[in-house]
Amino acid sequence: MLIGQATEPYARLLATVNCDVLGFEPNPTECDKLNQLKKPGHTYLPYFIADGFSHTFYECNYPMTSSLFEPNTALCAKFNNLEELMRVVKTYPVETKRLDDIVEAKGTAYLKIDTQGSEVMVLQGAAETLASTLVIHTEVLFVPLYKYQPLFADIDALLRSSGFMLNQMMPAGRTFKPLVLRGDANVMMSQLLWADTVYVRDFMMFDQLEPEQLLTLTIVLHQNYGACDLAQVALAAYDRRMGTKLQRSYNAELSKMNVGISVSE
Repeated sequence: MLIGQATEPYARLLATVNCDVLGFEPNPTECDKLNQLKKPGHTYLPYFIADGFSHTFYECNYPMTSSLFEPNTALCAKFNNLEELMRVVKTYPVETKRLDDIVEAKGTAYLKIDTQGSEVMVLQGAAETLASTLVIHTEVLFVPLYKYQPLFADIDALLRSSGFMLNQMMPAGRTFKPLVLRGDANVMMSQLLWADTVYVRDFMMFDQLEPEQLLTLTIVLHQNYGACDLAQVALAAYDRRMGTKLQRSYNAELSKMNVGISVSE
């Protein structure tokens, strides 16, 4: 769904590298809007991506909070400006599709998931897709904003068992009512509610990746996340495979460009 220019977590990658982007927006009207933009290399499909089974969809007054899980009104009402954005206006049955069954998704290298509580269902239907995926940017929740939804521990265990490690976390939340921090009802004081997380292939297994995967991983880590330290680890694995010296050149350039980075022997 369109929420503003360059708001995607992969916007920096798109600005510097030619990428093919496959997106899913189950609202047909919103999906049409996205396809009408005719961005080069972008394709959007009107599917509910989950585990391939039938589910009830809870459409909320604020479309971005709609979910395959029912909002946990009693919990959300304890925080500023949360329950007000998650009020169900309609429910209806939907058929979901597994990511593994989407032909266009074959060979995915970077996966971004934000499905309001159903992220585990998406991952459970993507075992084959994960075999080629190098980086996963997914939302996780620490408290059940939706009833019976899986939480961070569930996603973390699933991804670790699939060969990924947590690399970065960008936490967010709200303040308990009736307190308001700095006059902003959307600011978190102490209670973590959700976060964007970045999972990367286990760096202890980089030598098992193909050379092209290692270069792709380096680009995503450097351009999109500024993870230069892990990017150069991927280049070291590439050098071992190909007999090159890209890591040395990369680290030398980092030292020139950033006064805060040096290379230890």
